[in-house]
Amino acid sequence: MTESRDAAEVLNRDFLESRSRILEVAAALDRLDRAPGRAGDPPDRRLAQLRQAIEALLEPGPGRAETIQRLFSLDYDPSWQEKYGVLETRPS
Repeated sequence: MTESRDAAEVLNRDFLESRSRILEVAAALDRLDRAPGRAGDPPDRRLAQLRQAIEALLEPGPGRAETIQRLFSLDYDPSWQEKYGVLETRPS
């Protein structure tokens, strides 16, 4: 089992990449704000998902990645193989 890193080590390793990703999100949101909208269009659920994900980032404690993954995931459908025509393969 590997030893866990302290907060300073994690920041040293991840700060620049995290900063870059946050800037990418900010730029995407700026592009959305500048894009012309159509009056009367229903709200896009994807934008709502992005806003919920950003709110989840602000919550303290572990588990943010799981929360955000669930926001962008579909609920499990036990009949997905049938629905999408996927044949179940079994080891021989």
